[in-house]
Amino acid sequence: MSFSVWAPARDGVLVRVDGVDHEMTAGADGWWHADVVGTDYAFVLDGDALPDPRSRWQPDGVHGPSRVYDHAAFGWTDAGWTGRALPGAVLYELHIGTFTPEGTFDGAIGRLDHLVALGVTHVEVLPVNAFDGTAGWGYDGVLWGAVHEPYGGPDGFKRFVDAAHARGLAVLLDVVYNHLGPSGAYLDRFGPYFAGRNDWGPGLNLDGPDSDEVRRYVVDNALSWLRDFHVDGLRLDAVHALVDRGATHVLEQLAVEVDALSAGVGRPLTLIAESDLNDARLVTAREAGGYALHAQWDDDLHHALHVALTGETSGYYPDFVGALPRTLREVFFHAGTWSSFRGRRHGRPVDTRRLPGYRFLAYLQNHDQIGNRATGDRLSATISPARQLVGAAIVLTSPYTPMLFMGEEWAAGTPWQFFASFPDPELAEAVRTGRRREFGRHGWDEQDVPDPMDPETARRSTLRWAELEEPAHRAVLETYRALIALRRSRPELADPRVDAYEVRLDGDVLVAHRGGLVVLANLGGDAEVGLSAEPDEALLASGGVVIVGQAVRLPAESFAVVQLSVSQPTSVRRSASS
Repeated sequence: MSFSVWAPARDGVLVRVDGVDHEMTAGADGWWHADVVGTDYAFVLDGDALPDPRSRWQPDGVHGPSRVYDHAAFGWTDAGWTGRALPGAVLYELHIGTFTPEGTFDGAIGRLDHLVALGVTHVEVLPVNAFDGTAGWGYDGVLWGAVHEPYGGPDGFKRFVDAAHARGLAVLLDVVYNHLGPSGAYLDRFGPYFAGRNDWGPGLNLDGPDSDEVRRYVVDNALSWLRDFHVDGLRLDAVHALVDRGATHVLEQLAVEVDALSAGVGRPLTLIAESDLNDARLVTAREAGGYALHAQWDDDLHHALHVALTGETSGYYPDFVGALPRTLREVFFHAGTWSSFRGRRHGRPVDTRRLPGYRFLAYLQNHDQIGNRATGDRLSATISPARQLVGAAIVLTSPYTPMLFMGEEWAAGTPWQFFASFPDPELAEAVRTGRRREFGRHGWDEQDVPDPMDPETARRSTLRWAELEEPAHRAVLETYRALIALRRSRPELADPRVDAYEVRLDGDVLVAHRGGLVVLANLGGDAEVGLSAEPDEALLASGGVVIVGQAVRLPAESFAVVQLSVSQPTSVRRSASS
């Protein structure tokens, strides 16, 4: 067995294998090597036994020894899997620890058939890399290549991916390269991995001295998830925090190497960025000067939808009052425009003639937008199920790639709150106090903020699948299923051409033309919409919509997708609210 570690500034490194120390030999490139037979190992620096920065398995947690893991030993059954491309996809974001009461990969496998019946195509899993403690969101990971043991470890994750592929579901994994968590981050003991800090912790050295190996650390980790775990794509957390002033940004380097791997394995591999930049350069082709990522989250769409549905105008929401039609048409609301909560101009326009809508993810909710609220309250805690379905109809009939957050499809009554489980009492108290003070500065009563270290916070955030037996939740689920099925059966609704997307607000009714279909979403009271041509039929409607001649009567908080008797889009000639 050959053990290797990069420690360029060290005068000596030992490897402790099954409790016995062995000298390592230095190479000219800063790597140290030793050939030893054994299973559990750690690298000894200044007398401290530390886990392998490139560990594949941490059965005893992030402070314990690493364990040798052979990727080739797993018995995959997905040889016939050819993957799923992003155009036409519907994504579903889930957190393994709270998706099921078991909080494991095997528990999640038992619910995959629910996702198949729902009609989603891609499962986006929140980070599963090793972090300190048992429960957490996963964004405080410190060993990026090791799968969190309480979820089921590396074999458990492979079983989950294999089972998803058997059901025709692609798997996307959320990965975090912009920082490391506060407990177990030993990288700086080995070499110059860190440079500066961001809002969450130490940032990576991506462009300074000795940064080539740090970049390889990132890229090799990404390639391993895609190659060794058969994952179909990655969601890249907060890429705006990746500081890289090199001529070739690490994201472009990653995209190039993932493209090469995709050709080699013969299936599409997808890279999706979370970015606060409002810059479509991330998803623009390399030959056009972009980074060639495949898609990015669009928080502006979320904010515009949230304000239209809830009326909430605190925090960053004031900018988005009345912004929904424009944001749906133009992708970003802040596109070189003044952003009040940033105190500056922000973003740049998207060329909707050249960039397809599937490169931008649209969602009513996600883990951040729920979990980063003081009480982790979902939309279903604020608005009626009927109103949520109006929002779902807008998202699922748009030219963008829709994404749902676990439980959204039945208007789950459980919150999704911030939780962690750091064993160090001082760190636990610092996180607890910091969380409360942060929300206190934003006007929340600190006493209302759940204790993230209380195990009950994670339990409270776990989905209650028994809700599906309740008629009200079941009705919401059936409408979500019908919307997704309609999107898949009618190409007009998945058409990604944003420049062909005609949408406007008439009174309280959002009207969108999708080829020969018209989507009507009533955000207000009872309304009647008159079309210039008589609809053939209502393909899907909620809330008792009635069609009389050329008029569509929309009760409060209802939607309708109607097919017109003419091939060209028609215009609304009358809209009135009671």
